[in-house]
Amino acid sequence: MSIEPILTTLNHLEKLHTSLLRLSNDKTALLKSGDINGIDQLLKEEQAHLAAIVQMDQQRVNAVKQYLTEQGRPVPAEPTMTQLIELVNEPDKQPLAEAKDRLLHAIHELKQQNELNQQMTYQSLQFVNLSLDMVRPRPETANYSKNEVQGQSPGAKPKLSSFDSQA
Repeated sequence: MSIEPILTTLNHLEKLHTSLLRLSNDKTALLKSGDINGIDQLLKEEQAHLAAIVQMDQQRVNAVKQYLTEQGRPVPAEPTMTQLIELVNEPDKQPLAEAKDRLLHAIHELKQQNELNQQMTYQSLQFVNLSLDMVRPRPETANYSKNEVQGQSPGAKPKLSSFDSQA
């Protein structure tokens, strides 16, 4: 078996992550404009992308396991690309390393964009809470009675001191 199925899977993963990055960029624009319906639709598309990524990654794991088995090499439970690159023959290392680097680059960009979107969402929530606080009626401030200032609650019997100061 050659590494072609693994490279194909890595290329598909890269395309899916790049597509997810485009969706994340679109989400940034929707967050700026406050389009809730657009964001809702975009979240559904993101979920579909994530499901496809999980499925494609499982295909990658299976292809790597099959390759290592056919090569007579030890097969880790969850083989990583770094482990695979270390185990393959020299001519196959370069294309795998390049595919891994492209995928990692796409993942890194996606992570940065998602962090920006998270910050924007948090700031939007802060603004909404601030706006609600400004609109909500405030409860009247409580005025304390003479008894409450002296440490007695209304309706309570006055405390008798055990020290008689006039004796």
